[in-house]
Amino acid sequence: MTARPPFRADHVGSLLRPAVLREARRDQAAGEISAEQLRAVEDDAIRDVVKMQKAAGLESATDGEFRRSSWHMDFIYALGGVSRSDERLHVKFHNLAGDLEFSPPGLQVDGKVRLAEPIFADHFEFLKAHTDPGITPKLTIPSPSMVYYRGGRAAVSETVYPELDEFFADLSAAYAEQLRAMNALGCTYLQLDDTSLAYLNDPKQRELVARMGSDPDTMHLRNISTINAALAGKPDDLTVTTHLCRGNFRSSWVASGSYEFVAEALFGELAVDGFFLEYDDERSGGFEPLRFVPKGKRVVLGLVTSKRPELEDPDALVRRIEEASRYVDVDQLCLSPQCGFSSTEEGNDLTASEQLRKLELIVSTAERVWGRS
Repeated sequence: MTARPPFRADHVGSLLRPAVLREARRDQAAGEISAEQLRAVEDDAIRDVVKMQKAAGLESATDGEFRRSSWHMDFIYALGGVSRSDERLHVKFHNLAGDLEFSPPGLQVDGKVRLAEPIFADHFEFLKAHTDPGITPKLTIPSPSMVYYRGGRAAVSETVYPELDEFFADLSAAYAEQLRAMNALGCTYLQLDDTSLAYLNDPKQRELVARMGSDPDTMHLRNISTINAALAGKPDDLTVTTHLCRGNFRSSWVASGSYEFVAEALFGELAVDGFFLEYDDERSGGFEPLRFVPKGKRVVLGLVTSKRPELEDPDALVRRIEEASRYVDVDQLCLSPQCGFSSTEEGNDLTASEQLRKLELIVSTAERVWGRS
């Protein structure tokens, strides 16, 4: 449907882990199987999920993030200068039934941030080797924003980085090298997943940022400049998108709020090629912030929820695309799920068959709006 990504029908990245993979991860953690045995199970599961994406009609494929426990921390801990903290973060997620407490380990920046070696290189090479011609392999990694957002200044050693400007410069440089290294391996489609730029639309999250000692009115500008520095020398054949997420854990979320607070700077200044945006319910507000999207940028509307199994009405999806086109040209729009189906290995509350029907719905709706490729 389009020569370059993002595609008219696309998806965010993570997919539900099959039961055999979840069991193998538990067995390996318990010492009952080796890392090599787990790898073999992962390999088989990834081959199957790549085939599933093609069968759904998608033009891109990810490995479902099947080799990760978390969409972001597996990557961040692999950066030089970053280590796991003894402290645990306390994040409150919300869903229609109530609240969930999530307490993942934190991080600390205790050395100069650098790219010791390309991260997820072997993950991508396996994906690329098992993706058929005509399907674009896509790598998803956390945005640079995620290395700082939850820990703030307290997580960055003042001995190593007396001035934060040097920290952000090193962070950008590490990401720039990651992008170059992955492109050298044949990656032409990479996505930066970012919760901070979406969270900052929520007044409660801005209050939290202020309590941590940062300026909630300018943090999104700092994040945008850090990402832009990482993208400044990106290869011409590498398409980079970003996904803005308000939290995704076991069908629950963290934040709410229209994109209006960050929209003008986000759409006008962030040097990505496309934006994956959550728009599956009222938590994301209306489409009015899309008026800031410049020509040449694509917006992937996340109208199909990944948090609930009920299948959306295709006529309603078409109407919502038409509504969004009042603010940005319909030729700049695409369609996807609102988020990944399994940002952590636990996954959201739906089945693999329900996940497939959602992806098929996205493809059929995109064909209805924009035609076949």
